[in-house]
Amino acid sequence: MATNFTSTDSASLGGVAGSAGLVQKAYDKFIEFALRDEPLIRSVADKRPVSPTNNGNVVVLQKYADLANATTALTETSDIDGVTIATPTSVTITMQEFGNATTNTRALKLFSLSDVDPDIVTLMARNQADSIDSLAMTALRGGTNVIYSGSTATSTATVTAAATLSTANIGRAVAKLRGNKASGKRGQEYWAGIHPDVAHDLMLEATSAGWVVPNAYGISQDRIWAGEIGRYKGAYFVESPRLYVATDGASSAKVYRTILCGQQALAEAVAEEPHTVIGPVTDKLNRFRPIGWYGVLGFARFREEALFRIESGSSIA
Repeated sequence: MATNFTSTDSASLGGVAGSAGLVQKAYDKFIEFALRDEPLIRSVADKRPVSPTNNGNVVVLQKYADLANATTALTETSDIDGVTIATPTSVTITMQEFGNATTNTRALKLFSLSDVDPDIVTLMARNQADSIDSLAMTALRGGTNVIYSGSTATSTATVTAAATLSTANIGRAVAKLRGNKASGKRGQEYWAGIHPDVAHDLMLEATSAGWVVPNAYGISQDRIWAGEIGRYKGAYFVESPRLYVATDGASSAKVYRTILCGQQALAEAVAEEPHTVIGPVTDKLNRFRPIGWYGVLGFARFREEALFRIESGSSIA
């Protein structure tokens, strides 16, 4: 005699998932965020206006030029000719408004399987940090001092995938910074921002030639956690996928930008620090709730002589 089961079958109590029936999909109400890296680039900006004359959207920072060395001996009975002090050079920072916003509805709050309000706040905060870091990166990577990896590269478009970053590139950039009298970011050492793909190639070559890991030189653990991976040839290296990369090399090869800089390479001016904004509820039934972020600021390279960019490929691109 056939036995009839009351079961999870679609013809029994189980029913059809998504429709009638007692067996249904289960959703985890805890929703994870996308993977992310820590904001990094804005921290390079260590030059800011000190005493502005007035409020304005454009800030002009100026630098004196040194006088020529006076190496001619004075004549005892003759007066000297005076010299003219040169006009200061200037760097202009244009501050602009930046921001982003979304409006969530009351219905979403009522019907969503998860409490989305705190998550939307987090998403906006992440977007704020990432957007400001991107603005700083755009200014920083536009410097005029460039080293192209590979024996044949003379421009970004001629950098090949095989033209990996070499220890010679690093040594040359550090030497040029020292020759330019650039002050170190930490003591005599320069800051070097490097993409993980490029760090892979450099560390393979540099391991037997003086690469020093952070623990060996006593760096604090918080800096290690923030991405510092070692020091080499007069620079300390911070690894981050935020270092700019684009497929603009030879045959659309990925070209990575490694940045080395000293003090005052990058300047920022801030009229209003970026911050979270909870917008007013203005609709007739109080159903639409805006939230976003807003800031007014700008970035510019202040000392080109304190900044070098190395463009290269990567063996693991």
